[in-house]
Amino acid sequence: MQHMADGFSQLDDILRRRLAAAGVRPEDVEEKFIRGAGPGGQKINKTSSTVWLRHGPTGIEVRMQRERSQVANRVLAWAGLCEKLEVRRHAAAAMKQDERQKNIRRHRQKSYGQKARMIEAKKHRSSIKSRRGRAEAD
Repeated sequence: MQHMADGFSQLDDILRRRLAAAGVRPEDVEEKFIRGAGPGGQKINKTSSTVWLRHGPTGIEVRMQRERSQVANRVLAWAGLCEKLEVRRHAAAAMKQDERQKNIRRHRQKSYGQKARMIEAKKHRSSIKSRRGRAEAD
């Protein structure tokens, strides 16, 4: 188990900027190099080219074994982690915006037509209820 602080400088500049924008600190990410699974024969059974990342604060995990090279898989894994964190952040922002819009709609004043229909419905219901009488005692 290795934390990313020492190897963080090896990532390309664009990826580092994306991680900084997502608020990812290198010490919050656990990085492991493990043996792959699936087809590939002796090469995949002998080398630890699969990269596994786990972001501690969010619990997001990424596992990458697409390429034969550990370095390539490492870059792809970090890019995948960035992508997942960005999607999560955008979803949270969209949910906040939806809640704001829902609150605005809930407290918006009724139009003249809506108000007239509502009052008409209340008058109609009132007339139905006013026709009810008491039950007569035998």
